[in-house]
Amino acid sequence: MSFRAINQKYLEPGSQVLMVLGIVALCQPWNMLLHTYGLTIILIGLIGFNITSKIAPEEEAGTGHAVRNPGAEH
Repeated sequence: MSFRAINQKYLEPGSQVLMVLGIVALCQPWNMLLHTYGLTIILIGLIGFNITSKIAPEEEAGTGHAVRNPGAEH
């Protein structure tokens, strides 16, 4: 498995989940430590997403075209 495949399968969605968890940590009223670091968690996820979203997906063998998610086209 190449780095681009790992990025597309794990790192990019992981950074999105991290941003959502940061929002949850910021809005929950039970744990002050989570509330204190909620914005930091969001920013780490945002920076991670900005980096991972710039990495192009893998190309199909022999075609020179990137593999696209057909459901993501607009």
